[in-house]
Amino acid sequence: MSAAEVACAPAAFAQRPLFEPIARLLAACEGPGLPDANRLSALLHRVAPGVVSGAGRPIRFVVPTADAVDYEARIHATGEVPTRPDDWHDFFNALAWCAWPRSKAACNARHIEEQGVRARAGLPGRGPRRDALTQFDECGMVVACADADIAALLAAHAWEEAFWHRRARLLQTTRFMVFGHGTWDQLRAPFFGLCAKVLYRVIEPAWLALPIAGRQAETDAWLSGRLADPAFLATPRDLSPLPLLGIPGVTSASEGADYYRDTRQFRPPRNRPAAEPGAID
Repeated sequence: MSAAEVACAPAAFAQRPLFEPIARLLAACEGPGLPDANRLSALLHRVAPGVVSGAGRPIRFVVPTADAVDYEARIHATGEVPTRPDDWHDFFNALAWCAWPRSKAACNARHIEEQGVRARAGLPGRGPRRDALTQFDECGMVVACADADIAALLAAHAWEEAFWHRRARLLQTTRFMVFGHGTWDQLRAPFFGLCAKVLYRVIEPAWLALPIAGRQAETDAWLSGRLADPAFLATPRDLSPLPLLGIPGVTSASEGADYYRDTRQFRPPRNRPAAEPGAID
């Protein structure tokens, strides 16, 4: 296998920062090409057996068709997730279903519920709730932190204080868990200004001692419960931006305080209240 083929192989990303929720899945994808829909369906049923849509249909990945059925409505009614062949974006969406099965299903169910609410009210368009759900589905992240002060600093955009002055404490207490498949696609070649849209969660220190798979499953259960709440994520403004290249280890450029003073990337908060971290569970 050539160096170019190795670089394009899914397994090449298994050890990169921020791919932790899907690292074992990437490592299982042998070869330079992307698995097809059938292989991805088999992987899903192996790692997340029993995952179903809101209508109770088993989730499976299929090649898209030319029909005009709404994407979310199709998943809900049939369990079929359109997955384009040899497409990294759709490949990462399939792995998101594997890593976050309960939350992905809850997100899909919320889309359908909100469609119904707006239709009954005679409201046009998607509305802010669906926009927020889509934004989180594409570029969402859960930041779980055992130090409420670190979570509050990040939510307040105190980037230099959180990422640099309290760097050791942040690394000790905080885990950055990507949910959005679009973010993984972008992280294949990270670029200046790359951001995620974040939900902050303050956790007990004992959570950090759980194995990776245990932390992932517990967070999936927590997030799916939040997503099932019709009042949760009322607008995209409920999500807080976080510059991914500020997270220690993502780029070597962050090994200095001056890096965090570039306001083109590390922007101060706008004139609005910062997103509040979640309560300790």
